[in-house]
Amino acid sequence: MKEKIRGMKCVHCGTEYACSGMQYICDSCGCNFEVLYDYGAIRKTLTRESLAGDKNYSVWRYWDLLPLADRSHIMPLQIGWTPLYRADRLEKKLGLKALYLKDDGRNPSGSFKDRASSVAICKALELGFPTIAGASTGNAASSSACLGASLGISPVIFVPAAAPEAKVAQLLVFGATVYAVNGTYDDAFDLCTEVCLEYGWFNRNTGYNPYTREGKKTVSFEICEQLGWEVPDTVLVPVGDGNIITGVWKGFKDLLGVGLIDRLPRLIAVQSEKSSSVVDAILSGKPVCPVAATTVADSISVDLPRDGEAAVKAAGESEGTGILVSDEAILNSILTIARGAGVFAEPAGATAYAGLEKMRSEGTITDDETVVCLVTGNGLKDVKSAIRVAGSPTPLEPSLDAFRAARRP
Repeated sequence: MKEKIRGMKCVHCGTEYACSGMQYICDSCGCNFEVLYDYGAIRKTLTRESLAGDKNYSVWRYWDLLPLADRSHIMPLQIGWTPLYRADRLEKKLGLKALYLKDDGRNPSGSFKDRASSVAICKALELGFPTIAGASTGNAASSSACLGASLGISPVIFVPAAAPEAKVAQLLVFGATVYAVNGTYDDAFDLCTEVCLEYGWFNRNTGYNPYTREGKKTVSFEICEQLGWEVPDTVLVPVGDGNIITGVWKGFKDLLGVGLIDRLPRLIAVQSEKSSSVVDAILSGKPVCPVAATTVADSISVDLPRDGEAAVKAAGESEGTGILVSDEAILNSILTIARGAGVFAEPAGATAYAGLEKMRSEGTITDDETVVCLVTGNGLKDVKSAIRVAGSPTPLEPSLDAFRAARRP
């Protein structure tokens, strides 16, 4: 690994560190890290030709750009290489040159978070941690539990008491030790951090552990490879704590660094109006400030984004922006992409498309663009929200006369 890793760099103050043991945040300013790679060395082994000959269609095909040395901890599940669907009917509806939906609801636990958990768990085992712990609104937790179970590991999980029932069920089925915290996601996050420090556990928390970003960036690798190495013009990303959009940006920059692409896309951070901290900062030019998040999109409902500063930076460096959408628009987008493209998304997973519709109506995404929307979670994660917008079945007695009377035109 020493041949490909240069070290770690603080995203705020720029202080660089060696990769030694496990360090979560910068000693100088307390902000997050990103992993630095030796692109020159990696260029020698990671090429379009080497990837074309690689039949391992998962996140592990990008091993040379992952901060890992020991392959023995790779879990035996299909993680990554999720479908990138051309959404022809939605594309025509919106008048776009090309529209793609990256359906990460097809990952093992039904969520984008499997990318982060795969790398973080492997790193924890590589470093010899006895216990892995994390806080989550549901998806990161169920991901850790699912992937951990495939290796015989039972993580310790802290969730807010209001976490969706389906996500908590996943945790329990996979054998995690689950604590339902009487408070918000932020309360669960802080408690998990304190517990990990007290007991010496590996803290998988998103926006705190630098290796979660390294897993999430693999979606950018896949998008470019699945598009035949053509870079999309715009990528819309649902944003909560900010870690996904920072990972997406890191992925595109890594590809540019090793010479696999020759330009970068612009990124759009999409948030609910009821959980708006990152986009507020992008649009105002002011620092990220906490909000009282109440959005129906629980996976991106965050008071204080732990990777917020880096998320704002990612949008700015990409010459992108941020946009806020209503919860009503998010819920309606569940139906739109389900009926228009056959993709079932939870509310957070439909948020990027809601942002696309709003930007098209405002004229801030033009007709000639190739656009990718990230669909970050499966709709079965939050069935109550789906039923809320899809409605209920028509009750019917078991007779032909009853059907004739009830038949809808």
